[in-house]
Amino acid sequence: MEFSSKLIEEAVNEFSKLPGVGKRTALRFVLHLLKQSESDVSQFSNSFIKLKNELRYCQKCHNVSDKLLCEVCSNPNREQSLVCVVEDIRDVMAIENTQQFRGVYHVLGGIISPMDGVGPSDLNIETLVEKASSGTIKEVIMALSTTMEGDTTNFYIYKRLKEYSLTISTIARGVSIGDELEFADEVTLGRSIVNRTLYENTFSVK
Repeated sequence: MEFSSKLIEEAVNEFSKLPGVGKRTALRFVLHLLKQSESDVSQFSNSFIKLKNELRYCQKCHNVSDKLLCEVCSNPNREQSLVCVVEDIRDVMAIENTQQFRGVYHVLGGIISPMDGVGPSDLNIETLVEKASSGTIKEVIMALSTTMEGDTTNFYIYKRLKEYSLTISTIARGVSIGDELEFADEVTLGRSIVNRTLYENTFSVK
């Protein structure tokens, strides 16, 4: 794609770095912004700078937050002893949209993936173990994507938590094998949470 302006080319290149955005879509974004007022463009860019500089992570569950504790953890109506383990913020949003879960979350920040160089120490697993050892948790629901990496992470967490006095469950397989959690429809995902099963029942423990 040829550009008559180096400035437009640079802007298009930056937009095309976003997931799923090709050069043509990026060009439409740039041309749209050129038609906006200077104040609107400044507000647009400043919102992302503010996001990057001011966004925090909940001290309790590692979810994104504007404060020290996210809205879920600080909500007195949520069941603090019921913890749903998810990969990232997208899964929190997906489960919240089902309106079927009244506990709290623990965001791992990823899943174990040796191919990508991601190991247990790169994830928020130790803080989950600390919660389990404190005796304040009654049940941990592992709600990770039903992929090989998700199952590997589930098993690792199960091994780390099984010595503690709590129930370890996993979402029901209403979510198809290999599916990412965020793409599951709300009804299916909601039923998977409600109809969760004991994790140890999903495999033969030797």
